[in-house]
Amino acid sequence: MLLRIKPLFLSAVVPLFITSPRSFIHPTAAMSTANQCDNSKSAIIFLHGLGDSPAGWSSLERNLPSLRPKLGDGVHYVFPPAPTISLTINDGMMMPGWFDLYDWPIGINAKDDQEGKLAAANVIEETVKRLEEEEGISPSRIIVGGFSQGGAVALLTAYHRRTQGKVPFAGCVCLSGWLTLKDDLSVTDEVAKSTPLFWGHGQYDDKVLFEQQKHGVDMLKSHGVDVTDRSYPMGHESDYAELEAMAEFCEKLLF
Repeated sequence: MLLRIKPLFLSAVVPLFITSPRSFIHPTAAMSTANQCDNSKSAIIFLHGLGDSPAGWSSLERNLPSLRPKLGDGVHYVFPPAPTISLTINDGMMMPGWFDLYDWPIGINAKDDQEGKLAAANVIEETVKRLEEEEGISPSRIIVGGFSQGGAVALLTAYHRRTQGKVPFAGCVCLSGWLTLKDDLSVTDEVAKSTPLFWGHGQYDDKVLFEQQKHGVDMLKSHGVDVTDRSYPMGHESDYAELEAMAEFCEKLLF
């Protein structure tokens, strides 16, 4: 029997989507460790969704090694916090978010907050820089990922922003997210070859519409990106089967 997380709604003009995984299984593996050789280190950076916090997805640090024990060996887990912003779709209500939203639900024609999205990508790039300088972890040993808004930022950071001369990431994970700034999408050959993508999405997602997955996957594939796309009979949420597939994907890339 699969355990599933149901969305938690904020009391706001529009129901917002904090949906974070609890511990689906009992943790059996070690947490992220330090004091290993640099070439054995890696990292997973994961961004939470709108209205959530890093604590909402920090259980990945237990859940992923429980599913794939290697993901507890020398893997650093980083959960950056989103800033508190004014949200247009909620009449300016202040809440944690990576960028503003103008349309609801979020379909393939949703308007982009370009400034906010680029600022969010900068946060991830600063995190990557610190991991490289302080932990000796190359970007080529880092997977960037996120849920919902976090997934959108992960895609932007991994593909649009890894321009010529930047070391590509080991991989990217997008859970219930969407491809943004599509008119400016440009993926270098090196990034397309080096940064595979796992995209999981709920078939009944009424917040980030299911159409976003096929639309984004098709665009990225047209740029040469190796995409593993999976859909699940759920809404705007995550479940055991999705995390199991994510764990398998991450293990394959890092080990």
